Order: sequence, then C-alpha cells, then structure tokens
Amino acid sequence: MTLRTPLYDSHISLGAKMVDFAGWEMPVTYGSQVEEHHSVRRNAGVFDVSHMGVVALEGTQAQAFLRFLLANDVSKLDKPGKALYSCLLNEQGGILDDLIVYFIDPNRYRVVVNAATREKDLAWMARYASRFDVAVSPRKDLAMLAVQGPLAIEKVQPVLEPSYAETVSKLPRFCSAARAEWFIARTGYTGEDGLEIILPSNEIVDLWNQILAQGVTPVGLGARDTLRLEAGMSLYGADMDETTTPFESGLGWTVALDSSR
Repeated sequence: MTLRTPLYDSHISLGAKMVDFAGWEMPVTYGSQVEEHHSVRRNAGVFDVSHMGVVALEGTQAQAFLRFLLANDVSKLDKPGKALYSCLLNEQGGILDDLIVYFIDPNRYRVVVNAATREKDLAWMARYASRFDVAVSPRKDLAMLAVQGPLAIEKVQPVLEPSYAETVSKLPRFCSAARAEWFIARTGYTGEDGLEIILPSNEIVDLWNQILAQGVTPVGLGARDTLRLEAGMSLYGADMDETTTPFESGLGWTVALDSSR
C-alpha cells in the first residue's frame, strides 16, 4: 500500500496526475510540466515534499555522531540555523544518501533525508547511535513544502506572521529560522532562490492554500526533476549510489579531509 502526504486530497482537487514515487502517491504534474518548469524559473512554484524524512538528533555527542557518519564536517556549522550539504557514507565510502544538516545548537541538529532512502538512513543511524550519546528521532508529525523561484520569498511573506516574515526575508542562503514548530530554510533543489518550509502536518493544507492564493503555481515531481537537471544538481540513485564515492560522483567538494576523524 502506497503512502500519502497530508496534501493528497489537495493534489486530486487540482487535477494532478499521481504516480508512485518511493512508495508515496505523489503529483508528477498538474497539467503542463513545461509550464510548471517555467513558472519556477520566471516566478514561483510550490512543491509538496512531505515524503522526505525529517530527523532530529539530540545529545552531547550529536556533533561527533554526524562527523562519524558524514563526508562533510558539521563542525563547520557555528551559527544556529546554518545548513550543510553532505553525503551519508557506508563503511566502504559509498553513498547511502545525500542530505541536508541544520545546526540548531551544539547538542541538536536537524537532518532532511530523501524519501527513497529514509528507512535505510534511519537503520544506518540506529546501527551506530549506541556508540554515542545521541538520540535519533524521526519527526513523522511534520510535513514540508518547497517554494522556489525568483519571487518565492516575496510570495511567502504575506502568509507569515509579520516579525517571522521579516526574519525570513533576511535569511542568507543555506540558513534557516525557527518559530515554534515552524522551520523555514533558504534552501532548495531547483537551482533557483527559494524556501523550504517544515511545519506540523495538520497545518500544511492551510499553508498550501494560502501560498496558492498568492499566485504561486503548484509544481509536480516531473518539473522538479527537469529543474534540478538543468541546474546540474545530482539525484540519488541516478548520479550516485552505495557503489560510488563522492569523488566518483562529482561531489568531492563535499568531502572534508580531516585526519582527526
């Protein structure tokens, strides 16, 4: 049985063509993939990415745990909200997944993993967590939207509380800001500017509707793939997998070569 995000009914009401993606029923297009692609390049588009996994890491050795698992070095993160792209490696240096890590404080991190690898990633983390003072907690109570495009940040401003909107408008790239259970990062997977918004699952339908009301185009997985391809961004399973290292996958720039690890 395939899984559904909290926005499934919203996708159906918009006439989306649904497909099975990594065990989830997801919209591949709402009509014209080409128009959706251009909307992101020229204006703004919104994607349901709630199928991706959000994982909380907490403990006095959370940083050491991530330095052990990842190719990149999270000790580079010294400001709350800062993000880091990295590969999660197996014992041979093969890539289990590519992911984003957010620094909350020295004892807390948030990790966003791919939908197709989330269970494998969690099992790998659980395998080694007992060696460290760290708790690995999947946040299944959260959902996620990506609003991407040159006007993305402008379009999101009116739907946020004014002081939070101001904070978000000033975010540098690859940084985030939290407000209660909301977490907004200036990151994305399209090559455009934009935001990724993590929030409680029971609030995402309302946010989705408010964003659409701002004139933002709903965009499916089809255009998401052409956008990332056009931008030269790697895709797990196509450009990398467990048999390839970051160096073999064109991701050598994400490897922190540090003898202390």
